[in-house]
Amino acid sequence: MLRRLKSFFNPQPNPDDPTAPWRVFWVALALRLLYMTLAHTYRIRLSNDHFEYGWEMGRIARALVTGHGYSDPFANLAIPHTGPTAWVPPAYPLIMAAVFRLFGVYTRASAWVLLAINCVLSAATAMAVWELGFRFANRRVALWSGWLWALYPAAMQYAVRWVWEMTLTTAIFTWVFVLALRMRADPDRNILSRWAYFGLAWGLIALSNSTLLLFLPICALWILLGSRTPRALTGAALAGLLFLATIAPWTARNWLAFHAFIPMRGNLGAEMYMGNGPDAEGLLMEYNHPFQSPPQLRLYAGMGEVAYVKMRGTAAGAAIAADRPRFLRNTLKRVYFFWVSVPHPSGDHWYVEFFRILNFSFVSLAGLLGLALALHRRRPAAMLFAWAFLLLPVPYYIVTAHARFRHPLEPLICILAAYLFQSAEKTRTRIRGFKAG
Repeated sequence: MLRRLKSFFNPQPNPDDPTAPWRVFWVALALRLLYMTLAHTYRIRLSNDHFEYGWEMGRIARALVTGHGYSDPFANLAIPHTGPTAWVPPAYPLIMAAVFRLFGVYTRASAWVLLAINCVLSAATAMAVWELGFRFANRRVALWSGWLWALYPAAMQYAVRWVWEMTLTTAIFTWVFVLALRMRADPDRNILSRWAYFGLAWGLIALSNSTLLLFLPICALWILLGSRTPRALTGAALAGLLFLATIAPWTARNWLAFHAFIPMRGNLGAEMYMGNGPDAEGLLMEYNHPFQSPPQLRLYAGMGEVAYVKMRGTAAGAAIAADRPRFLRNTLKRVYFFWVSVPHPSGDHWYVEFFRILNFSFVSLAGLLGLALALHRRRPAAMLFAWAFLLLPVPYYIVTAHARFRHPLEPLICILAAYLFQSAEKTRTRIRGFKAG
């Protein structure tokens, strides 16, 4: 029995092949679909006119399906239309709109389909984690990290519960990491086609969660530095053109809708104020958000998004300038929240909160220690991992923190944690062998 289990989890048709076995995907997918269906996580609360059903993205998807265009992110029964928006990038709202068109607006059938799409993306991420672990370290790290992502409940929570973009963004970002390591390992193979995939993938990331674009120049430069042919520069130029072509329709739409240059999203000023206003304590002042505050919603709808965001951005700058030590304290709190745990608003028992914080912080610590070990041992891709850890959290340190913001980094954390403990196991084995000798 144990032998059969071992052969199931660790098939070895070709131990030198970095690609994951398909059983990782199918097990991960089946587990997620079963949990989502049996636990009824697709039954989303209907309060506040279904707002928790995708929040701003759900509202935009409804507007698209009902003929009002990309608009109305905070519409409610009192103010049914709030005007055009660039509050969030369009990739996930467009997916939601397509599902709403086929299965109904805010229906349970649509929720099941949307979460099922998330489950497919999360299961595909397990395949990427396996290959990334193999290319970063070895087959043993691939085995442990791939199955950890497939089976660990925390890795699937956003796929089975959240109608939002985290799972989509994480899947594309992890596969871009795989592509980067493939290109660095074999820079002369399929140069132009790989660079084309690179540009298109980053275009999709920008349209899903543009915050990750901070990492794009580092990733491209890291690949170029490992290249041995001038054709890589041609490939990089091609990637740049395809990236711009992918985001150009959205940027053009924003110009036509707002008569302003908004390349990706236009909510930074508002978020800055809610995260750094006079009553902020490291998190958003959600009571001051248009979706919770009727006066703010009336202002937003009356002024239009661009003018409203500009006004709030000006107020944010004034609040920060008036009390810079407070801004620094809040920034340090957000760093703590990002890596240790964001305070939970529910009234859970203290021991539930304790174990939640312990789990979140332990995973962070294992990933950071794994990264430190990889840098010390000069693993070839360790610096690329380090730049991701350094850059991706920066916007959240400045604005606000939430556990879901870390999700794109969690596949890398998973691999680095597996690398840390696999290295510790090797050390113990050597010590036992030395004592026995």
